Amino acid sequence: MTINTSRLLLRPLELSDAPDIQRLAGDKDIAATTRDIDHPYEDGMAEKWISSCQRQKESGELVHFAITLIDNKAFIGTATLHLDSDGKGAELSYWVGKPFWKRGYASEAASALVSHGFTKLNLGRVYAAHFSRNPASGHVLQNAGMLYEGSQLGPTIKWGNLEQLELYGVSREQFLESG
Repeated sequence: MTINTSRLLLRPLELSDAPDIQRLAGDKDIAATTRDIDHPYEDGMAEKWISSCQRQKESGELVHFAITLIDNKAFIGTATLHLDSDGKGAELSYWVGKPFWKRGYASEAASALVSHGFTKLNLGRVYAAHFSRNPASGHVLQNAGMLYEGSQLGPTIKWGNLEQLELYGVSREQFLESG
């Protein structure tokens, strides 16, 4: 399954994406702003991660996409819906490589995935969180139609520091009314 936007093609992850994932996710600034990316990003980690995503997709735990540019097929990041066990909601996560920041790609991919969650997966709610120290991610979530729901300290710990999280979410009804 693929999702097309005006500038992006969201497609299934492939093992051939591993070198791009290692190069882009290996940037310390990417790791610093995400919950689950380690630094340094060592050889073999991308392949292991792609395989785990493929297993989780097959088991119905997540819907995962490589974010690529339509014009030249360049891999620029990933976007995921982590499905709740009841199948009624999902947590959105994403990252875009630093060379592609500040171009609206993350917002475009996040918007497409939120819409996909409601229109194709029949979700009732999509939610996300970002580190308070990364306000650009909040703009991405707002651009994707999500609403600010509050702030909490933890439970996420990144590199030994308890992170302040900003929480966002949107119900199917809210999303469809705004669209």
